[in-house]
Amino acid sequence: MVGGGPGAFIGAVHRMAAALDGEYRLLAGSFSSDFDKSRETGDELGLAPGRVYETYSEMAVAEGALPEESRIQVVSIVTPNHLHFPVACVFLEQGIHVICDKPLTTTLEDAEHLCRLAAERDLVFAVTHNYTGYPMVKEARERVEAGSLGQIRKVVVEYSQGWLATLLEAEGQKQAEWRVDPERGGVSSVLGDIGSHAHNLVRYVTGLEVRRLFADLGTVVEGRQLDDDATVLLELDDGVRGLLFVSQISTGERNYLRLRVYGTEGGLDWSQEDPNRLRLVAPNGSEHILYSAAGELSKRAQAHTRLPGGHPEGFIEAFANVYRNVARTLSDDLEGPFDRDFPTVQDGAHGVHFIHKAVESNQRGAWVDAAYTPPSAGAEA
Repeated sequence: MVGGGPGAFIGAVHRMAAALDGEYRLLAGSFSSDFDKSRETGDELGLAPGRVYETYSEMAVAEGALPEESRIQVVSIVTPNHLHFPVACVFLEQGIHVICDKPLTTTLEDAEHLCRLAAERDLVFAVTHNYTGYPMVKEARERVEAGSLGQIRKVVVEYSQGWLATLLEAEGQKQAEWRVDPERGGVSSVLGDIGSHAHNLVRYVTGLEVRRLFADLGTVVEGRQLDDDATVLLELDDGVRGLLFVSQISTGERNYLRLRVYGTEGGLDWSQEDPNRLRLVAPNGSEHILYSAAGELSKRAQAHTRLPGGHPEGFIEAFANVYRNVARTLSDDLEGPFDRDFPTVQDGAHGVHFIHKAVESNQRGAWVDAAYTPPSAGAEA
C-alpha cells in the first residue's frame, strides 16, 4: 500500500476490504511522506521493518527486484489525487498490478498514459469506484440490461454531503485541506471527490455514455479555492436526458448518493444510505421493493452477496467486492463469470474526462461535446 498512514480515512477502509475475504496479505508499504509515520503504521500492521519503505519509488524498485514468489503482486494506492499518477506509473513499470483510489488522475493526459501503460504491460488496473460493488447496484444493472425498464428516457443521480459546509480546511482538517487544494485535488473538488462516483454509477448501471453536457460549478463557502457544489445536465447515448448534481455544502447530509433510472416500462431507485433495497416502479405508479439476498435477484447480484436476507451488508462489503474480483482475476483460475466485474483504468479515464469537460463547460457557459473513448495499447497520445 502507498498512502493510508496516520490520520488517513480511506487507507484503513481499503485494508479492511482487502482482508474481508482472506484473498490478500499486506506485505509492504510506504504509508506517509514522513518516514517515522510510515514506520509507525508498518509496526501497527505487523509488517517486517525491511518492507516499510521511505518512498514509494524505493518500494516499487525494491519489490520489483524480488523473486516473483516473494514480491508484492499488486499495489493499493490511497494517496491524495495528485500522487495517483506518479505512484501508478512506477509500479506498472515494475510489472506490478494496481488498485487505485478515485479519481484516477488529475489530468486527462496522465489518465490516458496509464491506460496505455497498463495495456502494454498486460497488467490489471482497478479503480475503486466502490459503489458499483453493492449487490443492489448490480441488480439494477441487470434489470436495465435485460430491458425490464424498456427504453431508457431519464437518469437522475445525486450525491450530497454536508461535511464541507464550513471552511473546514482553515481549521487544519487533513481530509479537507488536500481536497480543496488545486495542486493536490485537481481542477475540481466536488467532481473529483464525489462527482466521479456519481458519473461512474450512471455508466455502470445504464451502460450509457455522456455525449454532451452543460455544467454549473460553484464555490459556495467563501475563501475556498475549489468548487464545492455542481449541477450538470447530461445528454447520454440515444438522446437520453440526464441530471447529475453533487454537493459538499448540503448542510446535515451525510453520504446521500441516490440513482434513479426511468424507462418506457418502469423505473428504479437506489440509495446508498439504504443500500440493501432497490425500489422498482411501474407505469401505473405501483411499487415493488427488492431486498438483497431475498431470493429473486440476478446471478450477478447473488455473486456479490455474502449474508442471508435481513443481515445488512454495506460500505466495506461493497469495497471488498472490488478487491475480491481483482484477486480472483489475478489467480490462475477464475472462479466465476463476474470476477472481472470491477472498474478499470479505462473507467477511471472516463471519469477524468468527464471532470475536465464539466470544468470546460462551466468556464464557457455552454454545452460541450463530451463523447470519449479511452486509448488502448499502442494508441497515439
